[in-house]
Amino acid sequence: MIKSHPSEAILYQYASGDLSASMTLVVGTHIDMCPVCKRTVCEIEEDLCNKHLDSLVETICAPSKGAMSKTQCDQMLEAIFNSQAKPAAQREDLISLEGRRFNLPTTLAHNAHRIGEWTHLVGKLWRAPVDLSDDGQTNLIYMEPGAQVPEHTHKGQEATLVIDGVFNDEHDAYYDGDFILLDADRKHTPRTATEDCLTLATLDAPLFFTSGISRLLNPFSSLFFR
Repeated sequence: MIKSHPSEAILYQYASGDLSASMTLVVGTHIDMCPVCKRTVCEIEEDLCNKHLDSLVETICAPSKGAMSKTQCDQMLEAIFNSQAKPAAQREDLISLEGRRFNLPTTLAHNAHRIGEWTHLVGKLWRAPVDLSDDGQTNLIYMEPGAQVPEHTHKGQEATLVIDGVFNDEHDAYYDGDFILLDADRKHTPRTATEDCLTLATLDAPLFFTSGISRLLNPFSSLFFR
């Protein structure tokens, strides 16, 4: 059962199209996996549609010089609602690494062509960049069983979504579909135990390592999760 969700404010921004491309991908993928948030977004979208549609009709069909007649307005709206959507682009539903095959949720599958090659980071960590052409750094992160990311906090925000598996930190355990949003107020040490874990993560600023020898990585942290 999914227990960690985006806030309602983030879901509203998602429905309004006000999130960055990277956050849109992470939140949209969570919504694919979470019936609760999917229902909430549908309600938000319905409310937004009603508000904007009423405003649009009033603007277009208002009785003024050059305005559409009611008949013309009704015909235009009917054409919009009856228009056919473009066929969806072909998607890749699976991704493979180290002999494991993972099913990708719909939103991530539609962006599979943006996923780069897997590279080995350190220890039991792997990364595949997701090219979204925005200011964030978005990656698929694969943690083998027994993997650990050194203790760190964040210079900005980090949004992480568990795609498959489980990881733990000092605060909780996170499973398929869990969405975790962290900032400079919280430090943690993500790790896996006997299971592996595939996550989708986006950063808007580099990590800041806080413990022991890992602090030597700070000058290179912008490269670590590039």
